[in-house]
Amino acid sequence: MSAKKATRKSAKSTAKKSAKRSAKRTAAVDKTAKGFTVEERAAMKERARELKAAARGAEGESDLLAKIAEMKGSDRAMAEWLHAMVKASAPALTPKTWYGMPAYANKDGKVVCFFQAAQKFQARYATFGFSDQAKLDEGAMWPTSFALTELTAADEAKLAALVKRAAS
Repeated sequence: MSAKKATRKSAKSTAKKSAKRSAKRTAAVDKTAKGFTVEERAAMKERARELKAAARGAEGESDLLAKIAEMKGSDRAMAEWLHAMVKASAPALTPKTWYGMPAYANKDGKVVCFFQAAQKFQARYATFGFSDQAKLDEGAMWPTSFALTELTAADEAKLAALVKRAAS
């Protein structure tokens, strides 16, 4: 066998071994990696759509109301009440969607608070949360989200006060 053929044969053998090792590594990674859930991927797609709409200047309260209309049962009732409460408590906040959820942004377009329906991620409760843009700092630790299964009058008053403070 000539030196040229031996070199080619050796290169092919090395390439095959390398491909086998790479395939084994990929298989090992695929077995251990969980990746994003269907719901998380859908939320990311929603966010991409929202960014495109914002670039066109075509997002806002109508998108938020459409998302609320898609909700079912207690999620929808809570979202409708929260929307009315935020508009009354903090009229300076702008309604919009954020990862497919109703949200309210400050004058800089940064989300201050948001509602996540229980059905969105098959959770046992809905969540009303505040971003780092909310001015709720209270010492070294403070709550940034609240689990909601229903809204009592006391809960409604507490959330209204927090939204007002967060937007100030």
